Amino acid sequence: MLMILTENGTTSGGNDLPTLVRWARCAEDAGFDAVMASEHVVLGPDAGANGIMGNPRAYALPGNQDPFTPWPNSIVLLSAIASVTEALRLVAGAILAPLRHPLLLARELGTLDLVSEGRLVVQPTVSWSRDEYAALSVPFDRRGRILDEQLDVLRRCWGPSPVSFQGEFFQFDDVYFEPKAYRPDGPRLWFGGQRLHASVLRRLVEYGHGFHPLGAPSDEDLQTLRTGLAASGRSPDELELIGGVRAVFPDDRSCADLGQAMSAIPAQVEQGYTTFCLKPSQFIDDGARIGAFCAEVMRRVDSI
Repeated sequence: MLMILTENGTTSGGNDLPTLVRWARCAEDAGFDAVMASEHVVLGPDAGANGIMGNPRAYALPGNQDPFTPWPNSIVLLSAIASVTEALRLVAGAILAPLRHPLLLARELGTLDLVSEGRLVVQPTVSWSRDEYAALSVPFDRRGRILDEQLDVLRRCWGPSPVSFQGEFFQFDDVYFEPKAYRPDGPRLWFGGQRLHASVLRRLVEYGHGFHPLGAPSDEDLQTLRTGLAASGRSPDELELIGGVRAVFPDDRSCADLGQAMSAIPAQVEQGYTTFCLKPSQFIDDGARIGAFCAEVMRRVDSI
């Protein structure tokens, strides 16, 4: 099981980051495999362009969130968590790679991977907010091409120094990148999105260690993924599939039922999913209950 740490404002208060670090300890003690923190650098008016979510416990999706939603720096938060845990995987979900220079990103990720002794998982993404890109003076319409160059740079940085690169967006010659990441090929990389379009498939095949879709992908998408991997000489068994529980809120004021949400897991196991995301605030409002909540989740996992 993977605990989502961000987007828990109704339970943790949102800005109380030491509480999230303690939650990670509780998750590890209970038997969770991973925690995840996602990010935005800034939000603009388009954060709520599609209307703010009715129930504040729901997931933050493109255009449905309050611009005041707190999004801490996930790399810094996960570094704090690395220092108080031993085996928990640290998932930097939704790292907005095009908003950083790839050499700086490689330095940040490589350092955290070394501190955690190889426990880092990174999900690079291009995200959705034009306002965020405009605020950081990065061309929104070219973000996919920027990410592709960055992934190439990251791979080179994990290899032998010196490193050179001549691309459309980034150019440098003979830079020495030391120390590198924990593994010779760098942190584990997940990719996902709202659908399995050609760019996501290409990145998964070339760089990916895990597929983390937003929502439930179709059987056709999963078959396309298997076919793409096989065509490149990769076994589908190499790729971790990340699913999740399915929370249903009875109204805009109430939490969802944990048992009902976790009933979605067995069908995903049959499809090959092995990791399942869960956000505590969807099921509890009292953060003081997090230890007991984690224990209950794992009890239900064992029964499944």
